[in-house]
Amino acid sequence: MTGTPPRARFGPLASPASEAPPLDVDGLLDDPATGIIVCCGSGGVGKTTTSTALALRAAERGRRVVVLTIDPARRLAQSMGIEALDNTPRPVSGVVGDGSLDAMMLDMKRTFDEVVESQATPEKAQQILANPFYVALSSSFAGTQEYMAMEKLGQVHRQAQAEGTYDLIVVDTPPSRSALDFLDAPERLSRFLDGRFIRLLLAPAKGPARVMSAGLGLVTSALTKVLGAQVLRDMQTFVAAFDTLFGGFRARAEETFRLLQDDRTAFLVVAAPEPDALREAAYFVERLGEDRMPLAGLVVNRASPGPLGALSADEAMAAATRLQHDDPGSTSAGLLRLHADRSRLAEREAALRARFAAAHPAVATAVVPALPGDVHDLEGLRHVGELLSGT
Repeated sequence: MTGTPPRARFGPLASPASEAPPLDVDGLLDDPATGIIVCCGSGGVGKTTTSTALALRAAERGRRVVVLTIDPARRLAQSMGIEALDNTPRPVSGVVGDGSLDAMMLDMKRTFDEVVESQATPEKAQQILANPFYVALSSSFAGTQEYMAMEKLGQVHRQAQAEGTYDLIVVDTPPSRSALDFLDAPERLSRFLDGRFIRLLLAPAKGPARVMSAGLGLVTSALTKVLGAQVLRDMQTFVAAFDTLFGGFRARAEETFRLLQDDRTAFLVVAAPEPDALREAAYFVERLGEDRMPLAGLVVNRASPGPLGALSADEAMAAATRLQHDDPGSTSAGLLRLHADRSRLAEREAALRARFAAAHPAVATAVVPALPGDVHDLEGLRHVGELLSGT
């Protein structure tokens, strides 16, 4: 890899204390040099809500935005005034200001089909699309969703460049077990399609008769016993038809990687204030640095707000114990214990964030407090955007 080392795009490069520098969300959204924002992180940390709130805020600050979501909750699609999302950008009504917002949801198989149709002749594309092995590969192969999310990003980016439809693309990455999956997916799929096993399946179709050696015949026989003759024939037919597209997939994977490394792309790592989520975020920050991808900062979602007042957790527990001793039926004792529990939870989360900041002092951070309920309309998304920006 070449290029300069990654840097924090906004905020100071380091903090003298264990408190992270603040993330200037509005500066990121308003910067015309920011063309793509990728919200990434492990599953269940609020990436989809974060990405949609950022897209709405950017649109209402004057940007022409499209947000690509990955399997959003139905109520989130409805919060944008859209009954159903699909692979085609659809306008979101109710946006205030001079900007615009379109939303779309990744259709993994349709995106894979579009790649095949764009790379093959109509006859060969139809042969591939109808193949049972391709149907399984395009629907359920490990990493296909992550690869196709990046493929769709590339498609939308090329269209935006050619037609001037958008000046900002916000991407919600798939809810993978590991936040690193979508970075690895292009290489993984490319490696599979160019692997030794695939080449073995190609040998009977591509090579002269001498290639069908006794050894290859034994391997084919063993595969037939394991997979079944029909499955093996489907795989061989698919691989023979797909062979001319292998180079195209490798090239697209490399193009996607370069797009993610571009200075106009900004990564936001989204995490919850929990040890596992912040550990995953740390791995992701380090991986982005290794791959020289531009990191904008960290968003810590659903942080527990500290209780009002200066009473510490220990003081509250001591007071609760005294009240309970003097008046066993006192409701005040229960309230004091609740205050102590909330104080300790907020302190634990603050300690986790401080530990992350000490290990990664250049990573600017926005902390979003937990909301009392789900986001179910544009007003709720606006509120999340305000919390993200600190306004």
